[in-house]
Amino acid sequence: MGSAAILVLKLGALGDIVLATGPFAAIRAHHPGARITLLTTKPYAEWLRRAPYFDDVWIDPRPGALDILGWLALRRQLLAGGFGRVYDLQTSGRSSRYFQLMRPNPPEWSGIAPGCSHPDADPNRNHLHTVVRQKGQLRAAGILDVPPPNLDWCATDLARFDLPPRFALLVPGGSAHRPEKRWPAPSYAALARRLSERGITPLLIGTGAEARVLAEIEANAPGARSLLGQTDVASIAAIARRAEVAVGNDTGPMHLIVTAGCRSLTLFSNASDPALTAPVGRDVTVLREARLEDLSVDRVAESLFR
Repeated sequence: MGSAAILVLKLGALGDIVLATGPFAAIRAHHPGARITLLTTKPYAEWLRRAPYFDDVWIDPRPGALDILGWLALRRQLLAGGFGRVYDLQTSGRSSRYFQLMRPNPPEWSGIAPGCSHPDADPNRNHLHTVVRQKGQLRAAGILDVPPPNLDWCATDLARFDLPPRFALLVPGGSAHRPEKRWPAPSYAALARRLSERGITPLLIGTGAEARVLAEIEANAPGARSLLGQTDVASIAAIARRAEVAVGNDTGPMHLIVTAGCRSLTLFSNASDPALTAPVGRDVTVLREARLEDLSVDRVAESLFR
């Protein structure tokens, strides 16, 4: 296509953004001379400014339902961008409302907004893995070549971490409101002890909200080392490239780790479906148990030390 300004919508969450890096690359390749702007949310803006796909990154103010002035300001911003085409990779109710904001003369629009020019009309779209679904969406917009997710551009200096020669990443956290997606801390501690016995240092990844879980694991696995609150998106990906293996729940950092190229085990319960949301990378194994508390340490270790 020509050099008209392009807008890409991808608001979150972390795992979904990692899975969208393939579509990001495809859109850039399809519009080599265009100025491409990404609209995302604050947690991901600074990181995605380093990506090679975008000329500008905007932060979505996410006006509330009754914030009339906020909606009007967002409308002015979107219209001032002069966009000739929008790729809505969020395909949510909120992002589809942004199409309505740009009426009466909206740009070409790839997404699911009623009345858009390039709809993803696949009736099975909600039953497809995110990567497959987005390929179908872009195909409907004329983009046929969509590479897999890729984080080769995501790098940072790791000197501050003083990483051990051999280590594994453990990611025991996840959404606080979805405890059923977490393998129990005692199980992680038992696995960490087995890693230590093999001369592999377990490094624990997590944020402040997961402090209690990481502290419990560290207390019961003396060889483990917590990186609580010390990592950001770029450093997790960079550390993953040097790790021997990673084990974690169905959570955003595992997408980073897998796509960065680390051999990984991702643990799923019946609370989420790996057929729809599993991380994508060169060497990832999914272990699933209806209730993660019933997933044995022996089974995880068997896959880990194969």
